[in-house]
Amino acid sequence: MAPSIRRCTTVLALAAGAAVLAGCNSDQLSRTLGFVHDAPDEFTVTTRAPLAMPPSFTLPPPSPGVGRPQEQSVRTQAELALVPAMTLSAPTEGSSPGQQALVQAAGPPVTPAIRAEVDQEAKLDRPSESLTSKLMFWRKPQPPGIVVDPEKEAQRLRENAALGQNQDTGDTPIVQPKQRGWLQGLF
Repeated sequence: MAPSIRRCTTVLALAAGAAVLAGCNSDQLSRTLGFVHDAPDEFTVTTRAPLAMPPSFTLPPPSPGVGRPQEQSVRTQAELALVPAMTLSAPTEGSSPGQQALVQAAGPPVTPAIRAEVDQEAKLDRPSESLTSKLMFWRKPQPPGIVVDPEKEAQRLRENAALGQNQDTGDTPIVQPKQRGWLQGLF
């Protein structure tokens, strides 16, 4: 094989390798290669109860896999931190008159299928994605909803206040999404 052909194949192989690596997610690639180290989550660390001498040495040996009896569950620790009086007393059977008045003042009861209704309405706001659009437009879609232009909205509110008008007088300015061309972002 001639040296010029060998150089061409080497250059082509390096270019193909660079193209393959460029297509990889840079964050995932750097984690795989060990360049990024994740620190432990400081909120998942729990403290252990201190060791104590037993009152007598006639205790049975501990069973493997059984929790320590002097440790509290995470739920009990959270309740103790949020509402100390609740953990000290037994739970009440019914609600107090104040709690009942608060529930009545909150309005009518919520329908049991409220989560399904909210999810169904959220699906209507999302654009549909076909296989063709997923292949052609691999970029992440725009987040659902309408973005308000903060500077123009603040100006509109100041003008309404200066003229003594209601705050919802006039149209709310929104940010129009940028229209992308067919070949924009490919190169």
